[in-house]
Amino acid sequence: MKFLSFLLSRVGKALVVVLGVVIINFFLIRLAPGDPAAVLAGQAGASDAAYVEQLRTAFGLDKPVLTQLGLYLKGVATLDLGFSYRNHVPVIDLIVERLPATFLLMSCAFVFSIVLGVLFGVVAARARYDNRGRWLDSVVTGGALLLYATPLFWLSLMGILLFSVLLGWLPAFGMETVGANLTGWTRVGDIAEHLILPVITLGCFFMAVYVRLTRASMLEVIGMEFVKTARAKGVAPGRVIRAHVLRNALLPVITFAGIQLGQMAGGAVLTETVFAWPGIGRLMFDALLQRDYQLLLGIFLVTSVMVVVFNVITDIIYRLVDPRIGAGGQGAGA
Repeated sequence: MKFLSFLLSRVGKALVVVLGVVIINFFLIRLAPGDPAAVLAGQAGASDAAYVEQLRTAFGLDKPVLTQLGLYLKGVATLDLGFSYRNHVPVIDLIVERLPATFLLMSCAFVFSIVLGVLFGVVAARARYDNRGRWLDSVVTGGALLLYATPLFWLSLMGILLFSVLLGWLPAFGMETVGANLTGWTRVGDIAEHLILPVITLGCFFMAVYVRLTRASMLEVIGMEFVKTARAKGVAPGRVIRAHVLRNALLPVITFAGIQLGQMAGGAVLTETVFAWPGIGRLMFDALLQRDYQLLLGIFLVTSVMVVVFNVITDIIYRLVDPRIGAGGQGAGA
């Protein structure tokens, strides 16, 4: 019952946050300069006032702002995110078509960053704790600091120049080879090759954060009394690290992981643009250039829901890892 109450509390807060984000995004989009009807009329080669007004009426832009907000909230409640006047298809169809590519990129980059980040963080902490291996700690933390300070777009472009242009090892753009019509495992392998560069460039920044966070947490836990007691009882060093140190040191890492997933959704915009990856990040960039406001609102809503859901999942995992944290305890927060 306590867990159910905890879950309902988090879900309730999540719904309030999503509603607030929807309303704020709506007004922010309306404050943006430029009239989408005038842009669409210019692209059609007809800029007379009568045609622009006709477009404004067709897309509901002539109604009062509060009326537009009410209609939009009603549509969101029924999963009707509007119509993309630039692509001439419903917004929900465009987003659903692009979401799998973004999820694939984000999930692979997340696994890459957290696995290698925690692994190198443990290596650095153990090297630091053992005076004879401090050089290894310096190498790992120095490399992590270098990756953290490197701009994502620069790392992406350098990866393309080195591994695609100079060495020719990896494809530079797209999700799969255009016109190859591959099927089965051959297509899976082709997509995997196209994934390597975007995943590494998107994951390296967060991997660097995990390295430093895991290292700092482990060094803090290693000095606690229960770890010293376990060592005094003759517990094997490897078991002390796994069962006593790492489990307690992972709590701040789990908290940051929930935040990182939300940040990855934003980082995917740049990564997908550089690598021409057909996800919602690239779709949002195109919609911004075309002033496709309905599509922008739909993408903002979906990414906001993704962030909130990731944080709720983080709260649940946090509670499972440390059962002492109750429904009113500290978590990642919705």
